[in-house]
Amino acid sequence: MKRIRRHRALGAGVLVLALGLPAAPAFGLPAAAGPPTPAAAEQAPRIDLRVLVVSDGGPATAAIAAELRAAGTPFTLVDLTRAGRPVIDAAFLADTVDGRPRAKYQAVVLPNDNPFPAGSGELAALVRYEKLYAVPQVNAYTYARPQVGLRTPAYSGSLDGVRAQVTAAGRGGPFGYLEGAVPFEDNSPTVGESYAFLAEPAPGADFTPYVEAPVPGSTGTGSLVGEYRHDGRRELVVTFAYNQYQQQFRLLARGIVDWMTQNVRLGAARNYFAVHIDDVFAADDRWDSKLNCTPGDVDCPPGQGESNPIRMTPDDVQHAADWSKSRGFTLDLAYNGGGSVEHRENNSGADPLADSFGAKRDEFRWINHTYDHPYLGCEQDVSSVPWKCAKNPDGSIRYVGQAEISRQIADNRQWAATQQLPVSNDELVTGEHSGLKLSPQQPEDNPNLVPALAANGIGWLGSDSSREPQQRTVGPARTVSRHPINIFYNAGRVAEQVDEYNWIYTSRAQGGSGLCEDLPSTTCLPGPLDAATGYAQHIVPQEISTAMSHVLGNDPRPHFIHQSNLAEDRIAYPVLDGTIQGYDALHTASAPLVNLRMRDIGAELRDRAAWAAALDAGQVTAYRIGSAVTVRSPAGVRATATMPAGTRRVLASGTDAFGQPYAGTVSGWVAPDGGQSDVTLSLAAPEVPAAVAPKGSTAPAPQQTAPQESTPQQTAPRTPVPPGVARPVPYRSQR
Repeated sequence: MKRIRRHRALGAGVLVLALGLPAAPAFGLPAAAGPPTPAAAEQAPRIDLRVLVVSDGGPATAAIAAELRAAGTPFTLVDLTRAGRPVIDAAFLADTVDGRPRAKYQAVVLPNDNPFPAGSGELAALVRYEKLYAVPQVNAYTYARPQVGLRTPAYSGSLDGVRAQVTAAGRGGPFGYLEGAVPFEDNSPTVGESYAFLAEPAPGADFTPYVEAPVPGSTGTGSLVGEYRHDGRRELVVTFAYNQYQQQFRLLARGIVDWMTQNVRLGAARNYFAVHIDDVFAADDRWDSKLNCTPGDVDCPPGQGESNPIRMTPDDVQHAADWSKSRGFTLDLAYNGGGSVEHRENNSGADPLADSFGAKRDEFRWINHTYDHPYLGCEQDVSSVPWKCAKNPDGSIRYVGQAEISRQIADNRQWAATQQLPVSNDELVTGEHSGLKLSPQQPEDNPNLVPALAANGIGWLGSDSSREPQQRTVGPARTVSRHPINIFYNAGRVAEQVDEYNWIYTSRAQGGSGLCEDLPSTTCLPGPLDAATGYAQHIVPQEISTAMSHVLGNDPRPHFIHQSNLAEDRIAYPVLDGTIQGYDALHTASAPLVNLRMRDIGAELRDRAAWAAALDAGQVTAYRIGSAVTVRSPAGVRATATMPAGTRRVLASGTDAFGQPYAGTVSGWVAPDGGQSDVTLSLAAPEVPAAVAPKGSTAPAPQQTAPQESTPQQTAPRTPVPPGVARPVPYRSQR
């Protein structure tokens, strides 16, 4: 077969949670709507479920803001570098609503422990606010000094390649989802990627390190992330530089947010990994290292070379099934039934591959990939390279018709029924994601695609995230963007993969195609990869790193490769193994990889988009009063929330568990029960932050520490930001 080069409704309802949260201290903070009355001062305050992020324009606060945004956790950003920004004073932070004191933010993120100019009263306002409402503060990246509970640094400098460790307190606290190791990236020998201050707690300070790293040249360790408790306040002190893309931040981001929100927040995050195997039962054309193209495909001029296709064997099926079972990971197989029919026609009715997959059909998930994988966009004119769209006499683009698109969908569905494959009929991945727009040849979707999708009940349509990263509607369907893994469809052998990789990613002067020079988003290799070692030493680590960045980024979108990559040298497995095993080595069983099928990924993306739009439009209200949390969102928009383990939803007829457990909390999408306009959740037991005792508790007051609280005049020293933190390290080949 020819292949084409490609690389419940919360409604107006209310979510109410019965929470065993600590009572806040006495309240007397001046409010925009007037100071609290004596009666109001005795009431539990209203704490809005929103985070205040104060930014100095640096990468650390930007990284935390990106984490909140991706999870769907509402926040307000104040950029200190912008003229006309709001002043952070008592009225900005709190007011009175319906006679009750209101804290507008449940947590505060600062770029360091005191980013305000000398003489500013803003830090003093924040200090008072945090004391009165028991609001935690994150110092996103600050210098180690007594004002944050640390000695002066025992070391300051690069941590590139260092293996930090979560302490026992961290594993028992906000970073309990990690096994212990926090490796710092070292992706480029010429670009600084990390910088840190390592220090021990200051004498007498109530400081608990959560993440430590070894001090170079000594046997000691220094804190990278720790909690400083003083004067009725709690600060999370981070003393290393990072950006939102770096693995060390991605590993710790969940714990930072858990700490600041006390595990009670809107939004949710998980680590997802799904892999689609395209072209199952078909045969993929093979790269020709002499012609530097793929005979039988559109990147070779017509008539050049001989086709030598790659197709899986029964042994490859057994290996895939055994691998899936050993990893506890289900592969999604995008199948082309016409490939099996063609094989039987050419082999006296025999197709051992289809028979082998049929015997193991229930060990995989199956996706309709059209019957025999034609291009379903414009009709292709392949008389030249690159190909172009054929034109009608009037000059308009000639498109594949609706009848052909429908036939490809329906015939493949019917073939699957004869093989008893467990197919979800509302899922579809067209060959090459064709039918969807493709620049530069086809700037618009095939107009015949939408009616064909509607006629065949397609609700979820695969797309290429390198072209269209965001979900969109295509008639009755929503797209599910898929990440391409840079293992080529036309390579079954390591040597073929390396040869084609060198052709694409080396300059003309180095003997390559020069494509890497022509495309601004692509980086050229310094020289061709070694044929014997280039795959294992360069391509595999790079693809593992890319996949892991998606996994750790709360990104549910699936990855895709091709059946050819599970055949012959089975070149896909080192990347899949490196990703799964690398992830498992860093995470406890409480935070497993979430492996969803395509339709569930699509629904997650759909719900996220609706939730994000409601947040952006200011249509979500969420707050806690004492032991209850209320969330209001627009009709038809489900809310997402993360709560402490053991939280239960109260229904008219009883209770059931809220959400699903993940990384020590429970989280999920929530909507009212039938007949209810609100949702009520209750905690199994009170949760009290370690450093803040409830009002009236007999627990001792926080220790008075030697380090003194910062004042507005004691601004934090400027902290260095290496190039690899200020921007993503440019070491990956982009595609």
